Amino acid sequence: MPQGPGGVIILADQSLQILEPETKRAIAFVDGQNLYHHARAAFDVTHPNYDVLALTRKICQSKGWFFKAARFYTGTPELTDDPKWHNFWAKKLLAIKRQGVHVYSRRLRYRDTEVTINGRSHTITVGEEKGIDIRIALDCVSLALSNDLDVAVIFSQDQDMSEVVDEIKKIARLQRRWIKVACAYPISPTATNRRGINGSEWVPFDESTYKSCIDHRDYR
Repeated sequence: MPQGPGGVIILADQSLQILEPETKRAIAFVDGQNLYHHARAAFDVTHPNYDVLALTRKICQSKGWFFKAARFYTGTPELTDDPKWHNFWAKKLLAIKRQGVHVYSRRLRYRDTEVTINGRSHTITVGEEKGIDIRIALDCVSLALSNDLDVAVIFSQDQDMSEVVDEIKKIARLQRRWIKVACAYPISPTATNRRGINGSEWVPFDESTYKSCIDHRDYR
């Protein structure tokens, strides 16, 4: 969407100019598993040791956005499938909730898949998240529609979220107001993915930023 001087957004029909708000209310939407896997690749972390509230607040404040709230989404294993990680997430999610963060969790679903190792085929069981991306997308669109945010900050590099960006741009046009979608993600020379969500404002953060927002309690 083209912008004129002073952050004014010019609509395609040129019939209306939308002023960028002085105070931009930001809500963070964190895909816990996506953030962990990319932080592991970028910073060599051994488990999801981020402090959700500290990290989301820091990223928003670094951009001059008013941090309004954080929402956290993750898949978790059943106790019978993986006792270690089930107990880890039970404790961590409780701590996150006590910070005032909205938490949405779903049980991981497991399936067998074929992989090739050293030229030989093996069957391994992998856990998959179901419904996390959809829940994040629905919440982003719902909160944009209800005028509860000006900036949706998505902590995920899943390109399926580009559809959320498109929908929120439509909402901005229909409501004739300024709304932004940003994508925050870890970056380093070892990062396996250096791209944010298409159509969003990319907000990469480095290891020093991540380490300043670590939860030092080890729930393992």
